[in-house]
Amino acid sequence: MNKRLVAVAVAGAFAAPTAAFAQSSVTISGKFHGGFESLKYSNSAKLNNSHAGLVDDSSRILFNVVEDLGGGLQAIGQMDIRFKMDDPGRAASANGTNIGATNTGNVASGNTHVGLRSKQWGRLILGRQDLHYGGRESDLTVRGSLRADSISILSYTVAGAIAYASRTQNVVHYTTPNWGGFTLIAAYSSSPLAAEADIGSGIRKGRAWNLNPNMQGRNWQVGYSYWSAKIDGQNSGTSALTAAALVDQRGDRLYGSYAWGGFKLGLAWDKSTTKTPATGAETSNRTAWSIPLSYTWGAHSIHAHFNKARKDRAAANAALDTKATMFAISYGYDLSKRTSAALTYARINNGAASAYDFFTSSSLGLSNNAQSTIAAGEDPRMWGVTLRHQF
Repeated sequence: MNKRLVAVAVAGAFAAPTAAFAQSSVTISGKFHGGFESLKYSNSAKLNNSHAGLVDDSSRILFNVVEDLGGGLQAIGQMDIRFKMDDPGRAASANGTNIGATNTGNVASGNTHVGLRSKQWGRLILGRQDLHYGGRESDLTVRGSLRADSISILSYTVAGAIAYASRTQNVVHYTTPNWGGFTLIAAYSSSPLAAEADIGSGIRKGRAWNLNPNMQGRNWQVGYSYWSAKIDGQNSGTSALTAAALVDQRGDRLYGSYAWGGFKLGLAWDKSTTKTPATGAETSNRTAWSIPLSYTWGAHSIHAHFNKARKDRAAANAALDTKATMFAISYGYDLSKRTSAALTYARINNGAASAYDFFTSSSLGLSNNAQSTIAAGEDPRMWGVTLRHQF
């Protein structure tokens, strides 16, 4: 009799979570994306100005949870785990926060959130989310190297990364329903780079805003993104925060694209400014633009983009050569619906006082040490072979 009771209890223990899970659906997806790449700095005074090796292109595993609440309303959640295939992990910062694209102790360092959605009311999520920096209309990095992304030019100034070129923390994010192709994203962050540090600081409260209206048709889209941010005054003295984090940021991005046949032509324009909080003096004021073009036929695709950062107009930089241009091209081949390979080439030509580098070079493994930091006037070149498998 006791054995039967134990058996029933064990069966009940296993049945209980099964019944709970039956109320929600869990989907696991993601991608493994990496390859072999070579990097060289021209016009360089470095003793060794090149290296080659394995790199990761933002591999990830996604857990998505959906529960129907009735009346068309759903509860949703996402856990976005970023990992590097070419090394065991990334170092944590002194205060355990996430800075830029670097995972510093939080396994779910990607777009991770919980929220609600419905076709009638839209979507509201709370968590960590990419904001502003990604609107560029280029599809080159879908198969090719992430380092060759036009973000390398569009999302940086001489003062550093705009919208920190990564996920924004502490975000309340709302997306409207789709009204005949029109949607609007409105997002607010109480502290975009680190945990809130308002109480007892006696300085100022940080925050970030992003507004992103977008209109999309059958074969075209056009959009605008507005970004405004400042970090908590208490956090401004944290050694782990980069120099770009110590300034107030303003970004305006216009983008659009049109597709016909196998072709797609796009355009992106960006104006970004940064200011010193104490004085309001501009530390950067530059415009940049990008023209992406792609052609796809069968399992083959070619993607290219040309980008230009104009001279920085901040008073401190007015006499300096801060211009830069970038060109990248990638050929991709789909081995199956889930697996593809690509060959990518990219180059950046910096002015004597500019130091634009390839996107994620410092965080995902192509130049991730202090000695490899690009110097003003150096011109990076890279080529790489990448392999991507989605699941």
